[in-house]
Amino acid sequence: MAVSATGAPAVCRFHAGGAWRASSAREHVDVYNPATGVVIARVPLCTRAEVDQAVEAAHAAFLEWRKVPPLVRARYLFRYRDLLERHKDELARLITTEHGKTLEDAHGSVQRGLEVVEFACGIPTLLMGETLEQVSHGVDCHTIRQPIGVAVGITPFNFPAMVPLWMLPLAIACGNTFVFKPSEKMPLTATRLVELLHETGLPAGVVSLVHGTAPQVEQLIDHPLVRAVSIVGSSAAAAGVYARAAARGKRVQALGGAKNHLVVMPDADLDQAVPAIVGSAFGSAGERCMAGSVVVAVAPAGDALVERLRARAAALAMAPGDAPGAELGPLVTAAHRDRVAQYLTVGADEGATLVLDGRTRAEGPGFFLGASIFDRARPDMRIAREEIFGPVLTVIRVESLAAALAVVNQSALGNAASIFTRDGGAARTFTTEVEAGMIGVNVGVPVPMAMFPFAGWKGSFFGDLHATGKDGVRFYTEQKVITTRY
Repeated sequence: MAVSATGAPAVCRFHAGGAWRASSAREHVDVYNPATGVVIARVPLCTRAEVDQAVEAAHAAFLEWRKVPPLVRARYLFRYRDLLERHKDELARLITTEHGKTLEDAHGSVQRGLEVVEFACGIPTLLMGETLEQVSHGVDCHTIRQPIGVAVGITPFNFPAMVPLWMLPLAIACGNTFVFKPSEKMPLTATRLVELLHETGLPAGVVSLVHGTAPQVEQLIDHPLVRAVSIVGSSAAAAGVYARAAARGKRVQALGGAKNHLVVMPDADLDQAVPAIVGSAFGSAGERCMAGSVVVAVAPAGDALVERLRARAAALAMAPGDAPGAELGPLVTAAHRDRVAQYLTVGADEGATLVLDGRTRAEGPGFFLGASIFDRARPDMRIAREEIFGPVLTVIRVESLAAALAVVNQSALGNAASIFTRDGGAARTFTTEVEAGMIGVNVGVPVPMAMFPFAGWKGSFFGDLHATGKDGVRFYTEQKVITTRY
C-alpha cells in the first residue's frame, strides 16, 4: 500500500468497525524511506469524528467480545501466530523500508513480538483465579479476572511490529477491545499487522487503527469510553500521558526512555564483551530503549576496552538495511539524524574525548550517521545523562565496582543495566544493588522474554503494572473477589 496506482505515495487509511476507511483529514505527514530520503507514503491526522468512530466501534464490540470464552479468543491468536510466521519476511522488509534498521534487526524484532502472541495463546491458564474454601463456616471465596473495556495502545517509531505486539495480543486475549495509534512515522507495518489480524476472522471492532500525533493521543486519553492506555515513548511523553490519563481515572502503563549502563570489570572476557557492547550500542542505529549507551570501565580495563570498541565500531558496515552484510542502517529522519549529530559537538565541548566521529561517514542520500564513541566522560555531562537515541556510545572510567554502581544509580532513568565479569561475587553485588529494572550479566541487551515483564524503573516507567508477562495480563483485567454461602 506504500505506492498508489499513479506512482505517487499512497495515503494510509484508518480502520474502524471492521472496515478500512479513507480519512477526510486535511493534514498529512510524509513517511520516508530513511535509506533513500524518498517519501513512500502519507499519513492522515485523523479527524475528531474518526477517532470517536474508532473508539465507539471498539466499545460496541467489547460488549460482545468480553462474553467470548477465553479458549475461543485464544484460537484467533493461534491463527494470528501462524499468519505472522508465514509473513515475517514481509514484515521485516516493511520495517526496514520505513524505519531503516537492518533486516537482521527487523527479523529479530518480529520474532520477539511473535513470542508475545504465543504467550497470549495461553490465556485460559493465565486468567485463572484463586479459590479458598471454608474461609468461614460454610463460606467459600474465589477470585476471577475480567476485562476492563476499551484499551488504547500508543506505539513508537523504533519497533513498529514488536511494541504493538506487546500490547494488542494480551489486550484482546483478556477480552478487551483495542484501539491502536502507531507512530506517524511508521504506519505501513502497523497497517499490515491489522490486516493480518483480520484475516483470522476476528469480529469487527475488536481492533481499530487510527493515525495522528499529540491531539489524537489526547483525544483518545480523554475519551470517556477508553479505560486503559499503554504507551512506549520518550520519558517526557510517557510522563505526560501518565499524568493526563491518571487524572481521568484511566489505567496507565507508560514506558519511557533510557540511559542504560554497561559496566566492564577488569576480569571481563573482552572477546565476548566487545561484540556484545557494540551490538547493544549500535544495533538498530542506537534507536532503542534497551541500547547500551554508557560504558563504565573499571580500572584497569579502560585502555584496552576503548581501543577494541573503537576498532570494531569503525569497521561496522554502514549501508541501507536491506543491503547484504549491512550492520548499521540510517536513522529514522533527517531531523533526528541532525539532533543526534549535535551531541557530538556537545560532548566535545563538555570535555570528553571523541575517539570515533561518525559524522565522517554520514554520506549518501539517506539519513546516515556512523558509529561514534566518547572516552573519559564525566557522569554529569549531557552525553552521559540524556537519552541520545542514536549510534553514540559514551565511556566513563572509574576505579572500583562501588564507584561504577554509584555512576549507574545516580541516573534519573532505570530501564536496564549490565555487567561484564567472570567474578560471581561481583555479579551478585551488581544485580542486588543496581537501581534498574532489567539486568544483564555478560549480556549486552537484557530484554526479557515474553513471559517476563518489561520492567523499567525510575523515569523509564510510569505506572504499576509493566508490559508483557503476567503483569500484562493483570494490567488488562480487573480482579473480582466472590464470597459465597449456600
